[in-house]
Amino acid sequence: MGNYIVVGASQGIGSSIAEQLVAAGHQVHNFSRQPSRLTGVQNHTWDAMEADDSAFSQMAGPIDGFVYCPGSIILKPFHRLTIQDFEQDFKINVLGAVRSIQAILPLLKQSPSASIVLFSTVAVQTGMGFHASIASSKGAIEGLTRSLAAELSGFRIRVNAIAPSLTQTPLAGSLVNTPEKIEAGGKRHPLGRIGQANDVANLATFLLQAENSWITGQIIGVDGGIGSLRTS
Repeated sequence: MGNYIVVGASQGIGSSIAEQLVAAGHQVHNFSRQPSRLTGVQNHTWDAMEADDSAFSQMAGPIDGFVYCPGSIILKPFHRLTIQDFEQDFKINVLGAVRSIQAILPLLKQSPSASIVLFSTVAVQTGMGFHASIASSKGAIEGLTRSLAAELSGFRIRVNAIAPSLTQTPLAGSLVNTPEKIEAGGKRHPLGRIGQANDVANLATFLLQAENSWITGQIIGVDGGIGSLRTS
């Protein structure tokens, strides 16, 4: 069985990923501000907004998979976005991923078939109003994904990113906190509903599996069709 790190396994998509990995018999380590309540997950305190990455030094290799789930949703008209908004999004979404990957990269290199899974958003490839800040940061994640996939291929480390649309998680709480909002959000998607955490987690765990080791450098949409289909 494998040894996996899920950054942000305390809630939402990260929790669903950890739950699936534990159910499959893998060892799972959660790095987040709050502990995971899942049985079988080992918790380590780490904050994407802080500069202290010493928690990762407690780990021993090999690490077979790494998933970075922290994110942010700052949706405002462009003229109301501050430089601080852009900096906060970049720090959480990009620099946190960079720091944590750098910290555990030697342990990933010890695995015969390691996988890194990052998260973008459908709003990078499909322009959406009020998404300038988060789309900028997630666009950087897509660039990081492809660059790392090329650089780390010699170590047989795969790097892919998932680009979801609106998903019912605590992060998206203000967008899905009433039945009316959920219904309206669903109607925007060709498949007629918003996403659930397991919809996205299913792909993440697929990409982590050594059996799927010929996939790297990809940005894969899990978005109910909104990123590529027009049905009306």
